[in-house]
Amino acid sequence: MSKRKWSIRFATGCLCLMLVLSGCAAQTPQTATEKPKQETEQNTEEKSEDDNSQISKGRTVITTDGEVDDMNSVIRFLLYANEMDLAGIVLTSSVYHYAGDQEAGIQPFRWTGTQWIYDMIDAYGEIYPNLSKHAEGYPEPEQLRTMTKIGNITDKGEMEKETEGSLFLEALFLDNDPRDLIVQTWGGTNTTARALKSIEEKYKTTADWETIRKKVNDKLVLYIILDQDDSYTNYIAKNWPEIRILNDQSNFWHFAYAWKFHAEEVNSKLHGDWMVKHILNGHGKLLDMYATMGDGKMIEGELAEEQRGSAEYLKNNPQYDKYDFISEGDSPSFFYLIDNGLRSMEDPSYGGWGGRFGVVNDKLFRNNVLDYDPYTKRYEAEYSLMRWFDDIQNDFAARADWAVSDTFEGANHNPTLTIKEGLDLSVRPGEEVTLHAEGQDPDGDQLTYKWWRYFEADTYEDSNVKQEKVQPEMAGDLQLGLHRELAKGEKIDTIPLKGSQTDTVTFMVPEDAKSGDTIHIVAEVQDDGEHQLKHYQRVILTVK
Repeated sequence: MSKRKWSIRFATGCLCLMLVLSGCAAQTPQTATEKPKQETEQNTEEKSEDDNSQISKGRTVITTDGEVDDMNSVIRFLLYANEMDLAGIVLTSSVYHYAGDQEAGIQPFRWTGTQWIYDMIDAYGEIYPNLSKHAEGYPEPEQLRTMTKIGNITDKGEMEKETEGSLFLEALFLDNDPRDLIVQTWGGTNTTARALKSIEEKYKTTADWETIRKKVNDKLVLYIILDQDDSYTNYIAKNWPEIRILNDQSNFWHFAYAWKFHAEEVNSKLHGDWMVKHILNGHGKLLDMYATMGDGKMIEGELAEEQRGSAEYLKNNPQYDKYDFISEGDSPSFFYLIDNGLRSMEDPSYGGWGGRFGVVNDKLFRNNVLDYDPYTKRYEAEYSLMRWFDDIQNDFAARADWAVSDTFEGANHNPTLTIKEGLDLSVRPGEEVTLHAEGQDPDGDQLTYKWWRYFEADTYEDSNVKQEKVQPEMAGDLQLGLHRELAKGEKIDTIPLKGSQTDTVTFMVPEDAKSGDTIHIVAEVQDDGEHQLKHYQRVILTVK
């Protein structure tokens, strides 16, 4: 069943069971104003010399509980490991996956072991020479192996014991690297909590405590996929309330087990025929490990009903075809860190491949803001992630080609893009604005351009009508997203762009724009090579 025809009955039956077993106990996301009047820190003067320069690589550490979608996310991450400064990988537990403790009488639950991560690093080692031909910055395989640690894995939420992984995180949290450290939380927060508790226990009664606490608070950003144990609520939130949090409590499901809920237009590159052609066949040992529906791959330690690679699973879940996408629910946490020109790392409310976040308070962002889905004709929180699926998958396919191409000429590479006028501009109401884009392609491919306004992310209001109430998107007791119907008379995207399919765009700043309003204009450049790769630049115009 490939069309968007799942009934509520099915959703509250088979799918609910699947999501519960896969790790879904989401709390209800707190709604917020869809277009928060965020405080912008960008330069509002005319173009400076470095307006189009790349931001520095995000420094990050991954914590994972080893579910099948975590494994798939690790595989994709390794193909993008050059885009970030990876500081470590730590295996942890969650309420859904833990190793058990024989001495304490705790039986393992859905535990997939630890060897899988080392097997993937070994497979990465085989393609590392090829990947390095296509881009600089890939970490050496031995470096990855050295920075992979075993954390608190014995039980759900266990954070009493210091472990190799918690001590490793503690050292990272206390080191003298001044950059943010983004802790990708693919499972529970318990090993992170143990590291923080160790710091508290060692320093709280010393004269250095306030300095140490400020250092950790200023450094850490926890990107939490769901709340997969209670260690954040019971310990981190209470004892370290100044740590910044990006909390994705529902959007991730849409690059995970709920993808069949979508309009078919966003799903074309998640189906088995596409996956086989562009990812699974002939792309090396690492991609051979990538799990898809009914592919015959069994995961040791997993429940029989969660073995999505089995023929029995396909029989019991006929909405899937063989080799369909399963899930990469954790991948948005590193999509957020890829510098593709969308500038999401500058401000989570801007939106990018990892989705878009709303401000709950000055330390907490949550995926509670909505983008307009042109296929369902309504606003949806999840569309801030879904809108990028084709671009994300095309890019993945190109990286898969890198894995098996031992020459630069043997695969396609992303174009680059600059904006002549700069990325942060001051404008006046009624002013005519012209922007010029210049793309370059490392493969000599032909380039095409597109401009569009990311009107959901900017703060200029297209309509002053009263908005409809935001509603949760439910499957039984599970919340998969948020949506809002268009109100009567509500207008969207009211600024016409002249030349939107060329390298030069012209538009008028609305006469009713208020001082401090922002308008986000996105330029895209796309090549005509294999998989038609893109790069973007986001121009933010602030009204004087």
